[in-house]
Amino acid sequence: MKRFRRHGQESQRERLKQELFQFNKTVEHGFPHQPSALGYSPSLQLLAIGTRSGAIKLYGAPGVEFMGLHDENAAVTQVHFLPQQVELVTLLDDNSLHMWTLKAHKGLSELLEIGRFTLTGPPGALPSVTRVTAVLAHSSGELLLLGTEGGHVFIVEVPGFRELEERNISLDQVASSVPDDYVCRRNLEHVEALQENPVNPSQVVIGYGRGLMVVWDLKKQRAIQHIPGTQQLESVWWTEDGGYLLSSHNDGSYGRWLVGSKDVDEENEKSDIPYGHFPCKAISKIVQLPTEEGPPFLLFSGGMPRASYGDRHCITVIHGKTHVALDFTSRIIDFFAIRGGPQHTGDPSALVVLVEEELVVIDLQTQGWPVIQTPYLVPLHSSAITCSHHVSAIPLKLWERVLAAGNVQSTHYSKKPWPITGGQNLAPDPPQRDLLLTGHEDGTVRFWDASGVCLYPLYKLSTAGVFHTDADPNDNMNQGTEGEWPPFRKVGCFDPYSDDPRLGVQKIHLCKYSGYLTVAGTAGQILVLELNDEAAEQKVEAKVVDLLQGQEGFRWKGHTQLDVREEPVLFPPGFQPFALVQCQPPAVVTALTLHSEWKLVAFGTSHGFGLYDYQQKNNVLVKCTLNPSDQLAMEGPLSRVKSIKKSLRQSFRRIRRSRVSLRKHHVNNAAKLQEANARLEAELAEMELAPVQRKIEARSSDDSFTGLVRTIYFADTFLSDSSHNTPSLWAGTNGGCVFAYMLRLPAAERRADEPVTAQPAKEIQLMHRAPVVGILVLDGHGAPLPEPLEVAHDLARSPDMQGSHHLVVISEEQFKVFGLPKVSAKMKLKLTAMDGSRVRRVGVAWFGSNRAEDYGESGLVVLTNQGDVHVVSLPAVKMQVHYPCVRREDVSGIASCVFTKHGQGFYLISPSEFERFSLSARCLVEPRCLVEVPHHTDPSTPRRPLLDGPSSRITKQESEDAESAARRVMEHALLNDEQVLQEIQKSLEGDQTSFLENNVKNTVA
Repeated sequence: MKRFRRHGQESQRERLKQELFQFNKTVEHGFPHQPSALGYSPSLQLLAIGTRSGAIKLYGAPGVEFMGLHDENAAVTQVHFLPQQVELVTLLDDNSLHMWTLKAHKGLSELLEIGRFTLTGPPGALPSVTRVTAVLAHSSGELLLLGTEGGHVFIVEVPGFRELEERNISLDQVASSVPDDYVCRRNLEHVEALQENPVNPSQVVIGYGRGLMVVWDLKKQRAIQHIPGTQQLESVWWTEDGGYLLSSHNDGSYGRWLVGSKDVDEENEKSDIPYGHFPCKAISKIVQLPTEEGPPFLLFSGGMPRASYGDRHCITVIHGKTHVALDFTSRIIDFFAIRGGPQHTGDPSALVVLVEEELVVIDLQTQGWPVIQTPYLVPLHSSAITCSHHVSAIPLKLWERVLAAGNVQSTHYSKKPWPITGGQNLAPDPPQRDLLLTGHEDGTVRFWDASGVCLYPLYKLSTAGVFHTDADPNDNMNQGTEGEWPPFRKVGCFDPYSDDPRLGVQKIHLCKYSGYLTVAGTAGQILVLELNDEAAEQKVEAKVVDLLQGQEGFRWKGHTQLDVREEPVLFPPGFQPFALVQCQPPAVVTALTLHSEWKLVAFGTSHGFGLYDYQQKNNVLVKCTLNPSDQLAMEGPLSRVKSIKKSLRQSFRRIRRSRVSLRKHHVNNAAKLQEANARLEAELAEMELAPVQRKIEARSSDDSFTGLVRTIYFADTFLSDSSHNTPSLWAGTNGGCVFAYMLRLPAAERRADEPVTAQPAKEIQLMHRAPVVGILVLDGHGAPLPEPLEVAHDLARSPDMQGSHHLVVISEEQFKVFGLPKVSAKMKLKLTAMDGSRVRRVGVAWFGSNRAEDYGESGLVVLTNQGDVHVVSLPAVKMQVHYPCVRREDVSGIASCVFTKHGQGFYLISPSEFERFSLSARCLVEPRCLVEVPHHTDPSTPRRPLLDGPSSRITKQESEDAESAARRVMEHALLNDEQVLQEIQKSLEGDQTSFLENNVKNTVA
């Protein structure tokens, strides 16, 4: 009977787990890594980006996002939308073509691959014959023209990818029609460009690598004009009136050719080298767009003087007398212009440029052509990300103040709305406001709106102003000197170069209730900041903390501390520093926390930890955790290569000693043999050469970095006895040691005068000496203690102080629960002994049921070195679920992971992208969007029919004929038989074809 009851309880628990936990990778935030192709659909208002890893990403209005991944591990080289349709074609560098569509399913659109195709040439043909170099999606929406390396043009019917062999344009056909006096007629080279005549869809221009351009009539299947360019061709553009062709070349020149019925001479070309007659780089793409009133816009990429500015990445915009060379931060991938008007044929409104590290959108309608702030695709890595911190459920007042501070920084952006508006965002409004804070190598902290699908930038805080750095504050990169030629203008925000690596932000902690923020850096600096709505000039004094506590025999070999400015500094509105703690030695800060109710900041480095009272600006506690053998801790990060060599050498020496001792002693001495084996296994485990060990062995106390502080935690709990709770500070080290200090805080009225004191209360040494990565105190109900000020703001219930509290110590290898105040071990969960994995990141989360609104559970969320995420129950520390999340080889991705309070997480999948995932069945942030087939509302621009070719689709004319035939039959049937009235009514909502068949039967009857 018991056995059956237990089984029933287990099945009930399994059902409950399904209501609480569900793993999903939901959305990728940031900028795609290594973009390689750009596409745009004016009718859908969608942008497409292909990457070198084979991903294809579509973006529309904010919140409208789609992602697909090619099965082939090949780079996307071209992306082309089919005109007026929801299909697009991608070309990969393995020469395969892929058809994608946005298919509606349950009211939402999905990006699906529906076909793939590779050109096959005649038997025995060279690969170059079918190697695709240029793609043209014809305006009929039914043809693809594929230019190849061998100089041929293949015509393929879509979406079925059927090659129309009788319509192919062979190189021989073109070469035979070329005038005899053309110097390059014997070797035209590859097809560089294909363009359609905007006013006559039966004409296309084929541009060959050597410079020849041929206007070809698709109906008559013959060349109607030859344009004999002799300079290496880069791109071709057909003007909107169909009267001229623009060609750009590899010598930095572009030409303008009249399109007519007769061949033109080279003298008829209007050629220009915009940046002088010195050798220039190639103009890789040229575009000319008309305006209703005034001169056209001319846009081209490249063309810079090779010797002087060959390293610049520029797009030149010329409109009348205005001439600007937009200087971008990285290599230009591609660009396009967005045009106004209902049919997107009006004046150019925006220039969209994809460069290797960011997307830049220029407003072409506002004076000065300012940049439009991007709501997505923001380069998270504009300076390398060094740490992250997530804060859930931000109060409205703090949110508005951060937003206001960010608006002051955004005045240089255009006021125009985001111009890419395709699709409908059907996702519900986020239930709360969430912030993601990222720390960067240049000393900045960026605040992101992480509430929804778009990771939107709100505000940027710079900590560099507190210190003397090499940067010149008067150096304004955005302004070119008067009369400079070319007329450069710097655009984009990607700037990976840091003035000083010591500025790098390593730890962040924000209190959302008080508005206090603490930021710690690479050189042992800890700043305490408060939010101020006005600019303020103030001096920041440094309080030095000596973590060595006078220990002799140690000498710091790492970097020096940053020099603090002695004069007052003007800080803009936003977070402004008012206190600074400087650790000595100036090592990287490895742990940080802030308690805004007690006005205390605790911090730790590889040498020890300290407690700072930021109200009185005094040190409360300094504790050195350095082990006498921790020589590596004195070298700093700038001598890590030497440190790694040294540690490996020491490891191998210890292994050798272990083996020598085995040979010296008698093999039957079981105890010594076991001890030597244990040491050997511990060393191998340290080197991570044996991740599958099943037995947790005690680590040697002379391991390097045992004093490094991994975690630090404030708690109001029971330390001295079970009847009096007291504020406390807990710190866990790399050597498996936990220190607990009792804090005495003066009464509120005397808080500003009387000092805060700390006295040692407990010290726990874990037997296996594994690094302590997390500490947590549970109240009498087994719930985690609330955050500071959370109860005061009525956002959490008061912790239970009647029952006994428990201490949860999370080491890399196990979870252990102790009773307080006696610190007696209660229970534990071994992780390494079970599957060989180790805890790398840990957080506390609340999981709400997706069925019962009022039910939920707290749990520990854990990421291991194997890349798996686990949920561990509290207070029983039992494994609930585990899922594979990150590739185990992705060490930086695992190290960058940050968990939210509601069971979600973020980790870096590349330097510029966060992957967002969810473990909660209730809380899920994912794109929910719909893209509909564009409707043809303007009769002046009908969809162009297929050009005399076979088609699997009904053209517009045929569709209209079918509709009129159906209407005539309906009228005839109505006059002869009144019983068809109901069917007519149904037909208005249903399918006309089925109605037509039914009525033909009725009229015949």
